[in-house]
Amino acid sequence: MKDTYLLPKDLVAKTPPMGWNSWDCYAATVNEEQLIGNAEYMAKYLKEYGWEYIVCDIQWSDPVAGSTDVTYINFAKLNLDEYGRQIPPVERFPSAANGVGFRSIADRIHEMGLKFGIHIMRGIPRQAVHARLPVLGTNTTADRIADPFSVSRWNGDMYGVLNTPEGQAYYDSIFRLYAEWGVDFVKVDDICNTNMYPHNPYSAAHEVEMIARAIERSGRPMVLSLSPGPAQIDKQWHLTQYANMWRITDDFWDDWRLLKEMFWRCEVWCGQGREGCWPDCDMLPLGKLRIGFHDPGMTRFTKEEQRTVMTLWSIFRSPLIMGGEMRENDDWTLSLLTNRDVLRLIGHSHHARQLQRTDSAAAWHSYDEDGSEYLALFNLSDEEQEISAEIDFGGKAIRELWGRDDLLTGANSARIPAHGAILIHAK
Repeated sequence: MKDTYLLPKDLVAKTPPMGWNSWDCYAATVNEEQLIGNAEYMAKYLKEYGWEYIVCDIQWSDPVAGSTDVTYINFAKLNLDEYGRQIPPVERFPSAANGVGFRSIADRIHEMGLKFGIHIMRGIPRQAVHARLPVLGTNTTADRIADPFSVSRWNGDMYGVLNTPEGQAYYDSIFRLYAEWGVDFVKVDDICNTNMYPHNPYSAAHEVEMIARAIERSGRPMVLSLSPGPAQIDKQWHLTQYANMWRITDDFWDDWRLLKEMFWRCEVWCGQGREGCWPDCDMLPLGKLRIGFHDPGMTRFTKEEQRTVMTLWSIFRSPLIMGGEMRENDDWTLSLLTNRDVLRLIGHSHHARQLQRTDSAAAWHSYDEDGSEYLALFNLSDEEQEISAEIDFGGKAIRELWGRDDLLTGANSARIPAHGAILIHAK
């Protein structure tokens, strides 16, 4: 493809997106009631703090997901239209009847002052390819645009799409449909790191471009989020041109080992975020999780670890996408998501940098647009310890933004519990 695409950064993701995604709590089983219920919760309790996206995750076109003993169905029988485009089934989304698709759900979410998103796998459904369904707007069929040698290691639903005018026409057709539905956010999977091919993990770069081009041609601004990671830092130039978010990790769960690992991932990607383009630390596995995995329960992170997650994601300026069933939030979880002073970093801080990192401690610093400063201190060890950073606030008044001034031992030091964090604001 010869034409170029320039991301409309003035239209979407000027700051890191904040929202909710159904995967961590419902896997592939989410339904209309659960989407709308979480949207209502967000509108009531979180919208005023900047939370706005409600995203329906994987296999939403499978009519029977959640009705069997497994929650993720290999080679699922997807609900398709005559052009091989996925359509939400009425068994899970009753308002999709009569060809409405997700339009009714999107309208209801928009009426709440929120935005609606969906997940897709890159490529074209195998069902459409095997049935040789027509590609809308062309004289060709799905089998002529599919690449049978480009598949996902962990999902059998799709083939990759060839970089041809007819392949572009397919992507154009699905994003025109999403625009008609009122979609504001698209999470595209098996594309940021095509880990089936370890010697070429960015093998779907042409599909990133095709999707970005299709969004532009749809006429509707949409956030383009790429998964899974880890994204390659040497492809930063390409990611920032075509995408709004890209995962810097594989799936992140409530496991201290994964959280500690995130510090070096953030170190690698430090300074790469900017308006319209954000390295993504993945969803926040907080609150009630794994309902659709038949293993429900509250997050396994301790309260100290939960503060660490929110502190690191905020000072790094990762997108904040809540993963838990929000209607099951306890007061503690809600307090993490509504700390206005901490969340201010997402929209107003800049020039975040890591000051130091060892196996037992880390420190990050950034500035606010009002001239004040932030210092985050992290205890990465298994024991309480005092942590300090070599930084001088020049006599500015300091305050700990999680309400833990009692832990401070100086303007730039604190005694922090194991796996915990503090966030100092100097103004």
